[in-house]
Amino acid sequence: MNENDSMTDKSKELFVDNVYDIADIAVSAVTVIFIIFVFLFRVVGVVGDSMVPTLHEGDWLIVSSSSYEPEAGDVVIITQPNIFNEPIVKRIIATQGQTVDIDYSKGAVYVDGQLLDEPYINEPTTDDTESNVEFPVTVPEGHVFVMGDNRNHSTDSRSSDVGFIDERYILGEVSARLFPLGDFKVE
Repeated sequence: MNENDSMTDKSKELFVDNVYDIADIAVSAVTVIFIIFVFLFRVVGVVGDSMVPTLHEGDWLIVSSSSYEPEAGDVVIITQPNIFNEPIVKRIIATQGQTVDIDYSKGAVYVDGQLLDEPYINEPTTDDTESNVEFPVTVPEGHVFVMGDNRNHSTDSRSSDVGFIDERYILGEVSARLFPLGDFKVE
């Protein structure tokens, strides 16, 4: 065996070692990314105008998905099957056991008989054309009642096309707006 053959064998070994190192790094990176997205947060884009003025089409959101407990007022991403065949973003209005009533003539939403203070809505809830639910309704166990902030232009729990949301289909709470830059807070 000559010196050239020895160098070629060492080069091959070094090349194979480098390939294994690169593959190991790639697998580790994919595993870390998977863990982050499954247990900590996800990035989701907004489609449509049902959450105006809070969110707009094209906004990118950071969604916290670790140990989330639904609360009224939270903005959430929902993966429950619906007529849109895609995840939707809505605000939780009521949780299990609470009663929701809507007076369309006054543009008022009540939960357990209390008028909601809703500074986040686009306009009062006066259009009932999307609604085919008779009010008042009580939210079943393990479910929430959601509405879009653009009340008169939102298909939400007021329609049987969306209905009550099973808590198991809540991907998580919107934690922050990633894009557009400079407007991170979501209330």
